[in-house]
This record gives sequence, C-alpha cells and structure tokens, in this order.
Amino acid sequence: MSASAPAPARSASSLWGLAILPILLLGAVLAYLVATGGGLKELKGPPIEQISIGRITLPERGVIKMNIINDGPEAITIAQVLVDDAFWNFTSDKPGPIPRLGRATLTIPYPWVQDDTLVVAAVSSLGAIFEGEIPVATVTPKASSSLFARFGLVGLYVGVVPVLLGMMWYPLLRRLSDNAMNFILSLTVGLLVYLAIGTYLDAQEFAAELPAFWQGTPAILLIAALSVGLLFAVSGRRSETKPLSVSYRIATGIGLHNLGEGLAIGAAFALGQAALGTFLILGFTLHNITEGVGIVAPLTKKRPPLSQFALLALLAGGPAILGTWIGGFAFNPVLATVFLAVGLGAILQVVWEVGRMVIRNTQKVAAEEDSGAVGAGVLGTGGGVAVAGASKASASVMNWTNLAGFTVGVALMYFTAFLVKF
Repeated sequence: MSASAPAPARSASSLWGLAILPILLLGAVLAYLVATGGGLKELKGPPIEQISIGRITLPERGVIKMNIINDGPEAITIAQVLVDDAFWNFTSDKPGPIPRLGRATLTIPYPWVQDDTLVVAAVSSLGAIFEGEIPVATVTPKASSSLFARFGLVGLYVGVVPVLLGMMWYPLLRRLSDNAMNFILSLTVGLLVYLAIGTYLDAQEFAAELPAFWQGTPAILLIAALSVGLLFAVSGRRSETKPLSVSYRIATGIGLHNLGEGLAIGAAFALGQAALGTFLILGFTLHNITEGVGIVAPLTKKRPPLSQFALLALLAGGPAILGTWIGGFAFNPVLATVFLAVGLGAILQVVWEVGRMVIRNTQKVAAEEDSGAVGAGVLGTGGGVAVAGASKASASVMNWTNLAGFTVGVALMYFTAFLVKF
C-alpha cells in the first residue's frame, strides 16, 4: 500500500506538465516570430500609424487640451499640432514615442474665440494627420457644488419626474378588464422592444468613439448576451416570476437606457451646445412619461406599498441624474458603452418575462371564455369542450388585442422620439 501512495502526486504533476507544455511551445513560436518577422522582414513596409482622438477640452481661456490613444500596432511620436490649419506649439504629459494602447494629453496654448468652431489635429513624425473638432468653443465646465446641483436637477426632471407621472396611471390600470390589461401588457412589450433598439443604437454611437482595439460592436453584443444569461440564471430557479420582480427588472433596464439620455444632455452642455441640451431635456421628459406605465403594468393584481413605487421610480429615473453628471464633467465612452450594453441585455430579458405574462393572461382569458360557453349550455360535448378550449387558448396568444397593444407601445415611443431626434 505504501509503495503506491505517491501515484496521485505523480499523476497531478504530469497533468500540470501536459497543461503547461503547449503554452511554453507557443511562447517559443511567438519569440521566433518577433525576432525574425516570420522570415519576411525584407518585405516590411512603412510603419502603420493610427491614433484615436479622445475628449478635447478647453479648461481655460487660451488653452486647449487633447487626449489621444495610440490605436495602431506600433509606437507613434506626435511631432506637430495643427489648430485650424495653422501649426502651434504644444506640450505632452508623456513626451517621446507613445507605445501601443498608450495615452497622452497634449496641451496647446491657443487664443481661441468664444463660440467658434475649432479643428485640432495631431501630426505624427511620419506626417500622418489625425483630426478632432470642437463644435462650439466655450470653457469646459468645472465641477462645483452649484453646477453639480443644477445638473442633478436636470437629470431629475428628465428621469425621475416623468416616470413618476406615468406611474400615476396605476389606479386606472387596476380598474381595467382582463382583456384591457392584456392590451397594456402588450403595450409594455412594445415600449421595451423600442427601448431595446434605441439602447443598441445609442451604444453603437458611443462605441464609434472608442479606439478600434475595444471592438465596439462585438463588445456590445457580448456584454448584452452575458447580461441576459446572468438575469436568466438569477431567475431560473423560480417557476413563476413575481410581478414585483418583473417591475424591478423593467425599471433597471429603463434606468440604464435613461443613463444614456443623461450622458447626451450633460455632454451637450459641456460642449457649449446649450440650445441642444435644452431641446434634449424637453424631448426626453415628454418621451419618458410612457415608461412609468410599463413599470407598473405587471403590478395591477397586487397592491405594493408606496415605498416600492418610490424605489421603482428612483431605479428607472435616477440613472439619468448620474448620466448628466458623467456627461457634463467626465464623459467616458467606454463606461457609456458598457452601461448601455448591460441595459440592452436587461431590457431583452424583461421583454421575455413580460411576454410570458401576456401569454399566461391571454390563455387565462381564453379559458374563462370557454368555461363561460360551457356554463351557458354547451354541456353535452364532454371532453371535447376541454380540448377545444385548450386549443383556443394556445391559438389566441397573438390576437388583435395583443397586436394592437404592441403596436401602440411602439408607436408611442416612436412618435414621441420625434422630439429628440434631429
């Protein structure tokens, strides 16, 4: 017995060896390729240069700051800077070559004029030109308690207030018939489908500002898919979803969508486009009132305390406040893309949950109609009535009521979006 004891240890060490050997061989192959260029060094062309222009700010009068990221495969050196086609002096916080994925901030002393449009370009040592634009020249807002509070109020008006107003239709929804509630639930599905499409397009817009190595579109789809999977894993053990849980998920998805709206508003004011910012505030406020209906629709058979409604409104509308702060003071397209991708996944998962509720309620109404027909005198058919009832219940999920509700939900979001599209 004692002689065979070391066998497990030898087995474990051999497993580790089998796991590490391919990695060591891969390292040797990569080292050879780096050293020899794959045996094709004589075919090497000029270096490939590519940088991504990040945020361009105007921290004070006569100063421009431009953030850049080396998005190319090789190190790059910024040799000159152009402002409106004229060369200007500049300093860099990281002088010398910028390595791949490296960042640098260029400071340019330039006497810019209020409200002018500025085109700023970085010129590499090989002459490649990379441009960025400031649509309206104005001093970039600096964080202060007063401005912080005002941006927060804007987010409150855009997010929390309209959602609360929409939730005030809850008492009316409780008085509706089962068929009318199916209409409202289908309307909620329409709202969510539109929000899912809008959230995806917003995420794509922010992803377009990312360096290529972030792989914006695949990142959006992967993060959304992971979010859907996580939410299904969390709720998968429950045989029937609780209405309050569905409402919280709806509010979460809507909240992440509203975060993107806050980012757009804050960024507009930070870039000096106050007219656009005001336009977005008014449009999003009117656009978002329908979201409150979708949040409370699953709760019509329950009567949760008022505190739950307050939490739902804060969850759905509060992110607009956070988005306004981020967009106004420290816009980050990476975070914006990630948040919106998570929001897309959350909305898609909720579409599934609310769709299940529509199916169950529709089948329940159909079954009640069948049982009513039986009670009215169709008693001699025996088991055939039950079969016919079940068939009708399953066949009537996509009926005129549900289709009309879905269409109205999409139409409400589509036509109120006229107020924010330009």
